[in-house]
Amino acid sequence: MKEILSVENLKVSFPTDDGLVRAVDDVSFTLNEGETVAIVGESGSGKTVTSLSIMDLHNRRTAQVSGSIKIRDGANTVEVVSASPEETRSLRGRVVSMIFQDPMSSLHPYYKISNQLCESYLVHHPRQKKAALDKAISMLDLVGIPQPDKRVHDYPHQFSGGMRQRVMIAMALMNDPKVLIADEPTTALDVTVQAQILTLLGDLQKQFNMGIVLITHDLGVVAQVSDRVNVMYAGKIVESGPVDDIFYKPLAPYTLGLLNSIPRAGDKKMGRLSAIAGQPPSMINLPKGCSFAPRCEFKEKVSGGRCLSEMPDLTGISSEHRSRCHVDEKERQKLFPTLAVK
Repeated sequence: MKEILSVENLKVSFPTDDGLVRAVDDVSFTLNEGETVAIVGESGSGKTVTSLSIMDLHNRRTAQVSGSIKIRDGANTVEVVSASPEETRSLRGRVVSMIFQDPMSSLHPYYKISNQLCESYLVHHPRQKKAALDKAISMLDLVGIPQPDKRVHDYPHQFSGGMRQRVMIAMALMNDPKVLIADEPTTALDVTVQAQILTLLGDLQKQFNMGIVLITHDLGVVAQVSDRVNVMYAGKIVESGPVDDIFYKPLAPYTLGLLNSIPRAGDKKMGRLSAIAGQPPSMINLPKGCSFAPRCEFKEKVSGGRCLSEMPDLTGISSEHRSRCHVDEKERQKLFPTLAVK
């Protein structure tokens, strides 16, 4: 598989009156063709900020972005962080595209679906209005909208939530991008529609050989569709690895806490769900050591109080499965139960 996206040491901060918000701090990951990489974490962990950085959608006058984001465009590679706005604008929709959160508000209520779909096509294919409309109809048909030649002229309020999400997917794929960022693509949809949307994304991924970056807090969705997982907390990746390793052999206490909060159907021995104690830290005033230490039940197992004074590096048992934790590997094997939650 060819690598189509590389994020290295990405940092994103926002100056505010109260101080500097370090929303993303030293995030690195890659994406290959035909692969799905999930980014998981609580609200405010930096997932969406990371995805908007890849799209170069932060206000350059206020956001402080550093590191490297490389996107392969045919035979060329574009460095997004240092590229001009014109260069990144030419990538958006054509090479890398995004399904934004909340289909109820992402579509403009005053414009027909045809106008909104065609606009994304015409940006990269000027003055081809007939081709744009034909493409819009074919994409609506591809994502399962019935009578696409008629529905393309409807307004967003004439579609259900699930159908609006399909329209958003069609819009994202109008120019056949190689990288698709799906930011909470199943939020606010009922379980049946969620399954349909995930199946649709999987089918389209195979058809277009896309790489998908899936932004979500739903571990059930991650288990269903992802190849690799990056778990984020307080702007950092605290664990990364293949999906089976993350679910069955977690290395980070935060990942273990997320997994223990999942209800498991058919488990008669399961009692009350265990919640992670405390609250996420302020991104303006982060703890000195490990950001998760104030909430971690295992910090007393680390000698010298290192969890409260020293940020652990992202290391692990292999080059593919790594975590950011001071707990010794042998000690972790004793403390962490064997999981079967996928």
